[in-house]
Amino acid sequence: MSNSNNSNRLVVPGAREAMDKFKMEAANEVGVNLKQGYNGDLTSRQAGSVGGQMVKNMCPVRSTNFARASRTALGHELLAGYQVSLCL
Repeated sequence: MSNSNNSNRLVVPGAREAMDKFKMEAANEVGVNLKQGYNGDLTSRQAGSVGGQMVKNMCPVRSTNFARASRTALGHELLAGYQVSLCL
């Protein structure tokens, strides 16, 4: 089945080489042996780990903790923690 409305195309000239290099670096980080061209011999788990590593590197999680005054007990503080991942 062909998808004629594919929105997964690179719009920046020269981005293909950079994305291929980025993919190879991510594959090396997770220990997957990727080769140039077709990689149909990879398992779904291996391919997913490469993609997951790429997303992890593109969209790092930022976290912060701070103390705030308790709303129910006077003079008490609560520790609040937030994790944010911003991806464009």
